[in-house]
Amino acid sequence: MILSAQTIAGHLGGTVEGNPDAEVSSAARIEYGKPGTLCFLANPKYEKFLYTTRASIILINKGFELKQPVEATLVRVDNAYQAIAAMLDLLNTVKMQNKRGHSWRSKISWKAKLGKNVYVGAFAYIAKGAKIGNNVKIYPQVYIGENVCIGDNTVLYAGAKVYAGCKIGADCIVHSGAVIGADGFGFAPQNDGSYKKIAQTGIVVIEDNVEIGSNTSVDRATMEATIIHSGVKIDNLVQIAHNVEIGENTVIAAQAGIAGSAKTGKRCVVGGQVGIVGHINIADGTQIGAQSGVSKNTVENAAIAGSPAIDYAKNQRNIAAYRTLPQMRDEIQTLKKEIEKLRKKLTE
Repeated sequence: MILSAQTIAGHLGGTVEGNPDAEVSSAARIEYGKPGTLCFLANPKYEKFLYTTRASIILINKGFELKQPVEATLVRVDNAYQAIAAMLDLLNTVKMQNKRGHSWRSKISWKAKLGKNVYVGAFAYIAKGAKIGNNVKIYPQVYIGENVCIGDNTVLYAGAKVYAGCKIGADCIVHSGAVIGADGFGFAPQNDGSYKKIAQTGIVVIEDNVEIGSNTSVDRATMEATIIHSGVKIDNLVQIAHNVEIGENTVIAAQAGIAGSAKTGKRCVVGGQVGIVGHINIADGTQIGAQSGVSKNTVENAAIAGSPAIDYAKNQRNIAAYRTLPQMRDEIQTLKKEIEKLRKKLTE
């Protein structure tokens, strides 16, 4: 897809500074820009590349002041970071629209229902009772179990697995290796020390506009449903246990784990490698720092960090104090020696 600066400006509501007929067909980071690529500048620390890049078109904020001439055509927008996200989405959408048809190497049950313009790649399997919406893209080796429902415009990349009965909404993305609906980790201890598996009879419900990263697992509920509400973005290698509920527009970074029946509110931010214990409530707007261990309910808009997680500012003070512990230990040892000398003098 080839786009001119004028077309890009019109799409973004921006203004062109330079050649309105300059064209691009792909995007690149500003430090690696070359002719025919679209770049952006949002972080000031990359400003030096603005004057050296060979990119054809650069998105910058309207209020940005140039310190020297720029060879590339500029498209000034309200927010360059949001603008590049919109352009990447447009370029990706065009690419995705080229995927059509069903591979003869795929297996689709005659009892499954597929909407219009559905793409099914080689060795994908769609079981009976499945309902697939319009414009869905199912890449090679995807498994879709019995009675699964998938909404319009959703994409399942190669190797994703969706177990029986689970529901995925519209405009979702499920990346390679993700598993939706595997059994929750439920085992009952027996008198002889062994464990008996507890049947996981529920499902997973994923609402609209959700993205699930590669090799992430969302377990089915023991009963009823594990629920991922609309707008949630989950990174790679995340574990969502049975009966968890994730609130709208929450983001979860890589390697986080959320134990069974925990609930997060809306607009939460969960850092990488965070662990959240089961059966607690994370309130709306909570921000959790990376590698934190959360074992208690939180209040709205709290910022917490550490393990166990506490108020973010208090945790930072604790970290600062921790760094001085070796010095404090040396000072205490010195004081102990001085005290011992004084004690000996007093007893002489």
